[in-house]
Amino acid sequence: MRRLFPRLCAVLLSAFLLFGFAPVAKADASVAGLTPCAESPRFQQRAATAKTDQAKARFEMYSQALCGTDGLPHLIVDGRWSHAGDFIIPGIAFLYIAGCIGWAGRSYLIAIRGSKDATMKEIQIDLPLAFKSTLGAATWPLAAFGELSGRKLTEADDKITVSPR
Repeated sequence: MRRLFPRLCAVLLSAFLLFGFAPVAKADASVAGLTPCAESPRFQQRAATAKTDQAKARFEMYSQALCGTDGLPHLIVDGRWSHAGDFIIPGIAFLYIAGCIGWAGRSYLIAIRGSKDATMKEIQIDLPLAFKSTLGAATWPLAAFGELSGRKLTEADDKITVSPR
């Protein structure tokens, strides 16, 4: 029962978060006080001061975004696919890169843990091994799924120490 209750709570919480028990909030441009940047007088004033071709191209790209009263573009993170480029795509890219870094470090530590000078290899990095671990980390989502399904990613409950209470 002690193991079943936390797992049941986790499953219920996941189900509530997955299916949603709260109504979805709709962020409308008029409600949030945002206007399309192409229609914002303050943004147009800022765009008119652009001198270089690079700045003009940047303002042209930002004219598709929504601006506040200050004339600056704002990110909209409300779950609509029309704003996927604002947050979802960069967020997924961040998670992938962070996962690559973590998986490369994990692979390196697993590779050196059996050697007699493992502590020294943590201080003075073995560059060929680190480079190999970094290249291998590019496929970390597939490798993590493979280890999770093969039960190599997790450890059995009886092998995990628990402080006595």
